[in-house]
Amino acid sequence: MNYELFIARRYLFAKKSHHAINIISGISVLGVAVATMAMVVTLSVFNGFQDLVADLFTAFDPELRITPRDGQAVSLNDKTLLRLKTNDAVEVFTPVLEGQALVVQNSKQQVVTIKGVADNITKQGHIEDILYGEGTFFLHADVLEYGILGIQLAQELGLSASFENPLQVYAPKKGERVNIGNPLSSFNHDELQSPGVVFMVRQAKYDRGYILTSLQFAQKLFDRQGKVSAVELKLREGIKMERIKKSLQAELGERFKVEDRYEQQSDVFRVMRVEKLISYVFLSFILLVACFNIIGSLSMLMIDKRQDIQTLRSLGANDSQIRTVFRLEGFLISLAGALLGLVLGGVLCWIQQEFGLVTMGDSDGSFIIEAYPVSVYWTDILLVLVTVLVVGWLAIWYPVRYLTKKIL
Repeated sequence: MNYELFIARRYLFAKKSHHAINIISGISVLGVAVATMAMVVTLSVFNGFQDLVADLFTAFDPELRITPRDGQAVSLNDKTLLRLKTNDAVEVFTPVLEGQALVVQNSKQQVVTIKGVADNITKQGHIEDILYGEGTFFLHADVLEYGILGIQLAQELGLSASFENPLQVYAPKKGERVNIGNPLSSFNHDELQSPGVVFMVRQAKYDRGYILTSLQFAQKLFDRQGKVSAVELKLREGIKMERIKKSLQAELGERFKVEDRYEQQSDVFRVMRVEKLISYVFLSFILLVACFNIIGSLSMLMIDKRQDIQTLRSLGANDSQIRTVFRLEGFLISLAGALLGLVLGGVLCWIQQEFGLVTMGDSDGSFIIEAYPVSVYWTDILLVLVTVLVVGWLAIWYPVRYLTKKIL
């Protein structure tokens, strides 16, 4: 340990001749601790909401989704895609065809996205967890085709989870213009029966605009026999997502893009990341203001330790070494406040996770969850610690240089 750090540590913990210096130093530590705690809690709440949204999409969005970059449907027998079936990392391979269609029921109509999927869609995730109704999830039986509607879409069409009259579905015929005299002749028409269930992802994009049905129905409706618009994959246990994603992208080449759940909902998570970044920047400024309290503590300490400084100079210490002593003193105050704030922030996050003391609102059932979600990431803890130490050092570097010239 060099002597500058040794002296700075002694100054931090030793009793001062004036009790006010101890009080000011304590206030400085407490100010940094409160700002640090606020950063930990705020970032953890944003993490909690991000994890919550990701969990909501889990039952609907696959782990990996592969789509053509040009947006066109490709053959299900494409050799590049078929190789994925034999990939050791892939557990479930589900072909998908999506397209826009018009649905009509009880004089009400709505433009929706028809998502045709293979029968093994239930193995992709826990889709049963988002189903509501007394029926059973199935896509087709004999000559009948079934459609599972989003709950908001069913409400807008005036339907319950189970409806008797089949849902009328219309999609434009491929490559034909609309016949003004007989518009319906320019559309493919089919019907979807009700399996007695609807799904609820708690996201309007899906609950209001999607219908799940069989792949065969979608291919027939959109004139895309043997075609798919995407392939959804579920990976085997223990497979690292990022590594296999890069491997598959290299194998598929530039024709296809491979997206994980976050990239499939890039708009949603991009907004959340921007909000988190803005909060971090504002809290960093608050932290900077809190670190200015350290300057007051250091100036009082310099006045109190004038005799010690003269002794150090007599022993050969130069002005640069003396400034280093007080800068390290300020750094130790920042470090003490940072560690205290991290502990307090972690405790508050744990209490919120276990007991949910801070609720979303007074009305039961008005929100998806009752209490604010929190998720503590070690990367955020490290970021906060580095931020506090860097901001604290920058806040005291020039003031210490100025004060040592004026006071000492």
